Amino acid sequence: MIQLKTSDLDQIKQIAEEIYPHECCGVMVGLAENGIKRVTEVIPAENQRTDSLANRYLITADFLHGLEKELRESEQSVIGFFHSHPDVPARPSSYDLEHAWPWYSYLIVSVCKGQTEEVQNWKLKNDRSSFDPEELKIS
Repeated sequence: MIQLKTSDLDQIKQIAEEIYPHECCGVMVGLAENGIKRVTEVIPAENQRTDSLANRYLITADFLHGLEKELRESEQSVIGFFHSHPDVPARPSSYDLEHAWPWYSYLIVSVCKGQTEEVQNWKLKNDRSSFDPEELKIS
């Protein structure tokens, strides 16, 4: 399960709607204890894809390494990622499957005609064969 504050979810939705019709992306930082991931900060990332902004996103390794370096001094870590799906459901695509890592949470926001339609959270199976829904608790 992943826990997210209402204000953090609202921030993610706002980012997704502002970036529409392109995909937004970012990182969820927090703590993982007893099988529960608790988001403490949402960090937007600039989509670095240059070929297909409407249906692909890229968070660079440099961005992640810099963030992980900052987090080393704290108890927090990267616990997941978020991105949007313009004009399609909040379901992982084959591209998402090819580029995801097990354990992390993947929050997808479906934005249709500039408005958030749905939000779903996913976790890649350990064998990388598919995603399972992961419970999302908003507080």
